[in-house]
Order: sequence, then C-alpha cells, then structure tokens
Amino acid sequence: MAVRQRRYSKEELARRGQELYETCIQQQVESGNIGKIVAIDIETGAFEVADHVLPATNKLFTRYPDAQPWVIRIGHSAVYHFGARSLVKPK
Repeated sequence: MAVRQRRYSKEELARRGQELYETCIQQQVESGNIGKIVAIDIETGAFEVADHVLPATNKLFTRYPDAQPWVIRIGHSAVYHFGARSLVKPK
C-alpha cells in the first residue's frame, strides 16, 4: 500500500476545498444528495459522492491515486458534529 503524503497545510487544504465546493461542485451535487459526503481533489477539482467518508475518498483515490482530498457533508457546514443536539426547542 502506498503511503500518501499531504502536500498542503490543513488551512490551505480547507480553503481550496471549500472554494472548489462553493464555486464549481455544490450546484452539481446538492440536489438529491443532502447528507451524503463529497470528496474533492483540491488539485484537479475531481470529486466523488458517497454515503460515507471512506467510500468517497477510496473512489477518488481509484481515479486519482495521488489526490489531495478534502471532504464535506453535502448541505452541511462540516462532515461531523460533536456533542448532543437538542430536539426540543427552548422556551
């Protein structure tokens, strides 16, 4: 198995990934895919959609073995959330 090396800082990876998502990819994937994961290669702009992070990135690495992936959950601001969310509205 090849060891993949990150070539960008976390900040640069996120900046480029978010920019690609908002300008090129979001309008292509949002309809009918809310809640799914999109993995984006920040160097080529190629992307893959799947139900979970691992299948999305694996599909991307199959097409682009040297990809620099950034992932986001479609329709959300992050892939995961932490902590409990209240289902009851406060009074």
